[in-house]
Amino acid sequence: MNILITSAGRRVSLVRSFQKELKSIDTKGKVYAIDSSPFLSSACQVADMCFEAPRLDDPDYIEILIALCKTQDVCLIIPTIDTELLELAKNKKRFEGHGISVVISSVEFVSKCRDKRLIHKFFVKHNVNIAKEYTKDNYKLPLFIKPTDGSRSLDTYTIRSKENLTEYHFNNDKLMFLEYLDHREYDEFTCDLYYNRDSILKCVVPRKRIEVRDGEVYKALTCNNMLVPYIKKRLNYIDGAVGCLTAQFFMHRADNKKIYGIEINPRFGGGYPLTYLSGANFSKWIIQEYILGKSIEDKFDVWENELLMVRYDSEVLVHGYKGC
Repeated sequence: MNILITSAGRRVSLVRSFQKELKSIDTKGKVYAIDSSPFLSSACQVADMCFEAPRLDDPDYIEILIALCKTQDVCLIIPTIDTELLELAKNKKRFEGHGISVVISSVEFVSKCRDKRLIHKFFVKHNVNIAKEYTKDNYKLPLFIKPTDGSRSLDTYTIRSKENLTEYHFNNDKLMFLEYLDHREYDEFTCDLYYNRDSILKCVVPRKRIEVRDGEVYKALTCNNMLVPYIKKRLNYIDGAVGCLTAQFFMHRADNKKIYGIEINPRFGGGYPLTYLSGANFSKWIIQEYILGKSIEDKFDVWENELLMVRYDSEVLVHGYKGC
């Protein structure tokens, strides 16, 4: 009963959550981690064992991953970054042929999530409001610009005057000109959603984003607010969605019925440790479904409300590292 977490990076808390939940059912079970630079990854250092990962553009990436899983008796893979999701989704059946489950949504749904315009269409289909997209010859200031396939808040811009616009903004077809949702009027939430193997929503935990660093939440607060019934009503079933999804929403401070869907990432987000510590145990549910073969039937609504997470930098020391 070994688990592999890919592109582990700094996800120490994610690794430890799976270690804790796996050890409760199998004392010999291991949680492994891979990364392109495993000795420089804090999550790899706290994993039971770590391995160097091939580049995602390596033509043998999937074969190397399958071989590693077979050698180390890995039966479950947890992906963590956007750029690996589509390739793993496309090869999900190949892994299953070797007795390895990859907790990843369908190719169709992952593709929608990777394209911000497609996920906007998805939101509209499910009666979720979205920020208006302008054409580049007819827009209204202020506006927000972001790439259709971006992540970690890279290549995003808040434009308040025409002087801030450049040829790069106009000529890059991947950049979307969007209605600006003012942070002075709207609170931003990342909602952790758990979908069982039948793609049915079992849990919603909204996390208010108080402070973000390098695209990852640094300070956050669980909020049992209007987003919970809003999401349950509109996204109770998503064809092809499984495991943890992180969905971003904006909610108006004065009118909590004014809610806008921003994007969905079909993976664990960097703020998942807050959800886990609030009592919504996605790590345990994944082990129950994909290793023990149990069904997650009941919805879970008893996580701790108004739990504040304030992060800090800590150290993982590696003795004898040959880097001089």
